[in-house]
Amino acid sequence: MLIHPWDAAADDEALAFVRANEFGHLVASGRDREVPVVVPTQFLVTGESAIVLHLARPNPIWAAIEENPMVVLSVAGDWAYVEGAWKALPGTDEEPGLGVPTTYYAAVQLVCRAEIVTDADGVLEILRAQLARLDGGLADPREHSRRLPGIRGLRLAVQKINGKFKYGGNVDEAHRRYVADRLAERDGPGDAAARGHVLRRTSSSEAG
Repeated sequence: MLIHPWDAAADDEALAFVRANEFGHLVASGRDREVPVVVPTQFLVTGESAIVLHLARPNPIWAAIEENPMVVLSVAGDWAYVEGAWKALPGTDEEPGLGVPTTYYAAVQLVCRAEIVTDADGVLEILRAQLARLDGGLADPREHSRRLPGIRGLRLAVQKINGKFKYGGNVDEAHRRYVADRLAERDGPGDAAARGHVLRRTSSSEAG
């Protein structure tokens, strides 16, 4: 994806976003395919550069991973439409009707090397880790031993982190804060999260 310098995220910022949004799209290109295999999935970040997940055995992504273990895990969210009129500050000669609208969003793409896990103990380890994070009150997944052959696990070793936080980093503080105020007023789906990123990154740039 295109990442301008003012939108670029540090690795720790990007990974923090991924940890807070552990659902994304796993993309496997395989070899000599017309299109890649794209699978929406829940996952778990288990360390600084490790991710685990599980998928059904009939999933078409397994063949693509066997052809080529390099995959991309894509996570995007916290998006909000920014109206064109919000680009014009009151009390200036800027024309609201000439403002250029945009969309604010965060996106992280993790380039990973995938390892397929087929042994029962390995799959159970992944399931236990995911359940501990999401639903710790359930019985041990070994109780579903008949169903275990129907799934396979994945371990992803992160090789590269591409993070983009498109929240008005190309404009000055006054314009960013004006947009932040408009997001607070509108208070639609995604507006609060986007506003938080605008203010956080504005404060960070001021401190820097």
